[in-house]
Amino acid sequence: MTELRVYLPIEDLQPQFAAYLSSPTRARGYPPFTGQNSLIIEVAPALAIHRITDLALKESPDMEPGILFTERQFGLLELHADDMADVEVAGRAILKGIGAKPEDQLAPTILYHDIIEDLSDQHAIILNRSRDGSILVPGVALLIYEMAPALFACVAANEAEKAAPNAILNDVQMMGATGRIFMSGSVEDMKVARATITACLEGIKGRKK
Repeated sequence: MTELRVYLPIEDLQPQFAAYLSSPTRARGYPPFTGQNSLIIEVAPALAIHRITDLALKESPDMEPGILFTERQFGLLELHADDMADVEVAGRAILKGIGAKPEDQLAPTILYHDIIEDLSDQHAIILNRSRDGSILVPGVALLIYEMAPALFACVAANEAEKAAPNAILNDVQMMGATGRIFMSGSVEDMKVARATITACLEGIKGRKK
């Protein structure tokens, strides 16, 4: 039986987050672009993601798969399209095929968040060695946010960018045990981004583990 862990329609991909999804280490397939719409799925067992992919692409062939990845326990798929209707059609086909509803996914858990003001140069340098997004510069405010499951970092980062478009997206860690977001900018923008992420995660319906 396939367990639905994450079911995330993401409307109107923002410039920085779309660029992050298009980076070579993440986009194994077709890169998404600003303004497109995305559907991100995580299931267990891992190989069940190939049935998910089959269900989606046969029902909605205009969808483009951006990421198809199997971890040790879980499989994840990112699909995107210009038209949100295509995303919805693919989503319905997936849910019907595995006998699930969106609210059968896991509810997100907020694990930690903080805003570090006036980032030191040594701190910025060491973070820049492992980031996948834009470069960090000393003196900015740095928002760090951690949640589980990891894929919820995707919708949270996209919504935060909508709310604080002047913020810089430095990293989104969307695979693994937990998800993490690193954003930088003014203190006020980081407060807006943090509040937006919290509201986004608290508004997602799902089951307890």
